[in-house]
Amino acid sequence: MTVIPFVRDFDFEYGRCDQVSDCIRRVIAPNPGKFTYTGTGVYIIGNGEVAVLDPGPALPGHETALDAALKGETVSHVFVTHHHLDHSPLAHPLARKHGCKVYAKSPRLTEPQGGEVRMEAGDDLSFQPDEEIEDGQVFTGPDWTLTALHTPGHTSNHMCYALKEARALFSGDHVMGWSTSVVNPFDGSMGDYIAQLRRIRAMEFRTLWPTHGPAITDPQPFLDAYIDHRLHRETQVLAQLKAGQTTIKAMVSVMYADVDKRLHPAAAYSVLAHMIHLVEQGKVIAVDDPGLDSIYRLN
Repeated sequence: MTVIPFVRDFDFEYGRCDQVSDCIRRVIAPNPGKFTYTGTGVYIIGNGEVAVLDPGPALPGHETALDAALKGETVSHVFVTHHHLDHSPLAHPLARKHGCKVYAKSPRLTEPQGGEVRMEAGDDLSFQPDEEIEDGQVFTGPDWTLTALHTPGHTSNHMCYALKEARALFSGDHVMGWSTSVVNPFDGSMGDYIAQLRRIRAMEFRTLWPTHGPAITDPQPFLDAYIDHRLHRETQVLAQLKAGQTTIKAMVSVMYADVDKRLHPAAAYSVLAHMIHLVEQGKVIAVDDPGLDSIYRLN
């Protein structure tokens, strides 16, 4: 398996507005954690008339920092990649302040299943965009052009945004430099996720700007390794089935033997996402509907 060339080091200070390219600025919110890394990176795109992407959590100090960064600017659009609590809560307050609208794809909110195992930062249950956007929709400012790309997988409503002028992609949580992305099988889809990784790979962007962590400046080999990691996990699941294992719990104890057992419940959801994809491909059969406690066998 190809080792993912993670990138984790970058220069930042909370609340500071950094010019990271000719038409991109970034402010990091002070919400570090195991799902957010150093915190939410809010992107300001353009100069004069700007778009703001993933405004982040509604923290007073963070909102003050954004206000300072946007002083003298006209905010024409507020974009959101998806409806998690580290991305969307400040979107509507910011849009109201600047007299513009929030653009995103509406979430498909799902009830928790199989217990309260936290795999990501949690849903913003109140979030709905002002304007529903679709794959391929184009938005423009005086010096920027963004194309919305629907990239389901991490969530069903995840959107990336391609910046034409820099051949760059704001990848949200679809691709992150510091870690692999969580695919929750109750809202996300491993099949969709892998397909959208391949789609992004084929578009040959020069730079990926995730919402968390530093930029990915050599995207092609990074995406190759990202995809290979997912395919290797599926190979491991198939090997477990061939060896006679029939439950996800038994597979996790072998596949993640070197991982802290406290993380095994979250790992089980990841294996379930892969298992559902294998069932969809006809490689595996589930005795009942695919779930954490189902019995599985090779087809």
